[in-house]
Parts: sequence; structure tokens; C-alpha cells
Amino acid sequence: MEKRPSHLCSARVVNTFIAYGVVIIIFLICTTTELVLQGSDHAFWGSPRWRGLAYQYGGFWRGLLDNWQPNYVAQPVVMFASYGFLHGGFLHLLVNMITLISFGRLMLERVGQWRFAVIYALSLLGGAAGFAALSNAVQPMVGASGALFGLAGALTGWEYTARRLAHEGIGPVLRVIGLLVGLNIIMYWAMGGNLAWETHLGGFLAGWAAGWWVRERDV
Repeated sequence: MEKRPSHLCSARVVNTFIAYGVVIIIFLICTTTELVLQGSDHAFWGSPRWRGLAYQYGGFWRGLLDNWQPNYVAQPVVMFASYGFLHGGFLHLLVNMITLISFGRLMLERVGQWRFAVIYALSLLGGAAGFAALSNAVQPMVGASGALFGLAGALTGWEYTARRLAHEGIGPVLRVIGLLVGLNIIMYWAMGGNLAWETHLGGFLAGWAAGWWVRERDV
């Protein structure tokens, strides 16, 4: 049996991290956080109260923008980013991480790591802004889907621009948008209305704008 030299394996790991480091870091933060909370939920460690505390301190609470009392001074600002690294359970995490890896690879090939990080961050903030502007929910909002819809927005925006420059029809772009709208409607119905569509909309629009600002490498 042939064995690959250890230095080649190490080089491959390093090269992979160099190519996909931002996505890997986001993946690890989200996954590690949920695994810790899963362990506390099942009394493997810590306390069953950990998930509730994580949501209290890191979730996006619409009321904190009105007259609610924050748990710490910076919470009304920090929550615009921290919500994106918490999830509502393993299935929620799984769906989002699969989407992150799929979209992340496409984005990194087109813009590189730093521009990807900028688009992701702006989409994350845009998702929170959308929820803040459109939602009246009293429960916390968590999940990376706002930023992920932002990645979809950036990719869709690039496709729209490319088709306009090539004087081609934008039918495929409209179909993608229609698919995303339909997906949200189905999820909203399946989840009994417990879907932060406002976050998805805000993230998508922010991602589209960020993608226009942070251009592709070959543009």
C-alpha cells in the first residue's frame, strides 16, 4: 500500500486553508458553537441553560432597537453580527453550512478571500438591517442565512450585469429570483410562519449591492 509523504499532506492542508480560509473559519465558528450548545442540550457538559443564554446575548432582538434593556451596553450593535453565528438546531446549521460551502467555493473562485469576506460581512449586516426594518417579532433571530442570501444576491447581480453587457436576456436572472421567492414562501408555510424572510431579503439586497461594489477579479 502506497503512503503519501506527510509533508505533501501538510502542504495540501495549508494550500486548502489559503484558498478557502475565510469559509473554513466561518464554518468552524458556526459548527463549534452549535456543537457546544447541542452538548449542553443533552447534558453532556455545561448546562441546558446555555442555549437560552447564547440567544439572549448573541441573538438579534428587535426590541433592543426600541426600549428594551440590553444585557450589556454594546449588545444593540454587536447583535447585528453575532446572530449570524448562532443557529436554531442541528438541521438549521446543516442546511446553512451546506449552502455556505456551495456558494463559498463559487465566490472565492471569482473574487478571492478578502472580497468574499467583505461581501459576506455586508450581507450579514444587511440581513440584520432587513429584519430590524421589517419585522415586529419579539423572539430572537439567529442563523447565517442572511449572509448566505447575500452571496446569492452577489452572484445573481453579477449574472445580471454580465447579461446586460452582452445584450442578452435577463430571463435566467428573473428565474433565480423567482426560485428564491418561491423557496421562502414554501419555507414560511412549512415552518408555520416562523421564518425570518426579512433577513433573507435584506441580505440578498445587501449582497447584490456589495457584489456591484466589490467587483469580480476579471472585471
